[in-house]
Amino acid sequence: MRRSDKRVRVAAQLIDAETDKHVWAERYDRDVQEVFAVQDEIAEAVAIAIEPAVAESERRRAVRKPSQSLSAWEAYQRGLWHMARLGASENESAKHFLMRSIDLDPNFASAHGVLAAVILTAAVIYQTRSVADVLAEAEPIARRAVSLDPLNAMAHVAMCTSLLLRGDYSGALTEAGRAIAVTPNSAAGHSSLGTVLVFSGQPRPGLESISKAIRLDPFATMPYNRLLCIAIAYYFLREYDAAIRSAQEAIQAYPDYHLAPRWLAAALAQAGQLPEARHALRKAIEMSQDSFEMYVHQRVPWHRPEDYEHLLDGLRKAGWQG
Repeated sequence: MRRSDKRVRVAAQLIDAETDKHVWAERYDRDVQEVFAVQDEIAEAVAIAIEPAVAESERRRAVRKPSQSLSAWEAYQRGLWHMARLGASENESAKHFLMRSIDLDPNFASAHGVLAAVILTAAVIYQTRSVADVLAEAEPIARRAVSLDPLNAMAHVAMCTSLLLRGDYSGALTEAGRAIAVTPNSAAGHSSLGTVLVFSGQPRPGLESISKAIRLDPFATMPYNRLLCIAIAYYFLREYDAAIRSAQEAIQAYPDYHLAPRWLAAALAQAGQLPEARHALRKAIEMSQDSFEMYVHQRVPWHRPEDYEHLLDGLRKAGWQG
């Protein structure tokens, strides 16, 4: 801290003491009268910087440890590690480790919440199960998470996702709000709120919530979902150039993420880039016919009818004959 007349400069730096690795740094210049506000800013910024770094370290440590000697916490961290990796088999591995975590500690609310999210992902991303099937299994687990710890943000995020998949926007918004109320810096809470806002007809505030989630945790467990949701929000806003950029960013970062080319095709077609749209459409169908069947040949409960028709309009312009 340095002071000059009525100004104060505070330089804050966060170092990993074990590796001596630089994690975060920031400088604050304020009037002396604002010094307490600066103190609050630093406290919040350090908390935001620490959580993702510690979470990543914990996951890597759990992955290195022999599976037979995992504690409930370590099994939970390994489940998160597998959850972050694209692929139906990875999702099944995540489910296995999360169930083991709960076996070791039946009162572990976060493990219940993430397990519910992983089960839902089997339908939403990988189409290995039906939406009705995963909801029947996941929703009681999410409710169990909330009952175990009503102050656990991840438990409310799981309930939010379950209700959104039923098309219950009001209930989903309530649960997202509860997640943020108990943990204001919960990136998962803000991301869930943004997702519900996007699909409930409020894409602009949805973008703001997702952007805040990214600021809070740039290294989220499933970043490809946030990238795609940004593209979808811009598509719903009819800002097609922005939708194209966001979808291309998702595809570039995660080439195997088969949900993104469909939205890219629709956005390209709406923007009048028809050759590129036709190419993206072919890629979307080739990558996952099951995904195309689920999201295009029928309307999932969390897509409003007008948004669904808007998607179909773009795909038809891209050359889809359905």
